[in-house]
Amino acid sequence: VQLQASGGGLVQAGDSLRLSCAASGIAFSTYVMGWFRQAPGKEREFVSAINWNGGSTYYADSVKGRFSIARDNAKNAVYLQMNSLKPEDTAVYYCAARSTILSHMPAPNEFSDWGQGTLVTVSS
Repeated sequence: VQLQASGGGLVQAGDSLRLSCAASGIAFSTYVMGWFRQAPGKEREFVSAINWNGGSTYYADSVKGRFSIARDNAKNAVYLQMNSLKPEDTAVYYCAARSTILSHMPAPNEFSDWGQGTLVTVSS
């Protein structure tokens, strides 16, 4: 399994970024995909997740209304559109995959496969 996250960078508060995650080695269209983040000195936390067909999505309260998750099963890719970024969004963002359907906001240990992370830095 390979999950390659990209799209991070340095932006100012209020700006937007779009993260991408390219997956290989899995039957992508059958997997739940998620985004998590880890800020310096903090534990990894859930950001967003999307079920296999995009019919169900989940968001952490801290990003609801600002972030949007989407997937393209034809391209084996999942995206995280991040708008109205805040300094507290600064973190390494990871994409992750799990093979079983999701029915709640998950904890990191509920995902089995992880990418390497992409750094998002939001300056004030």
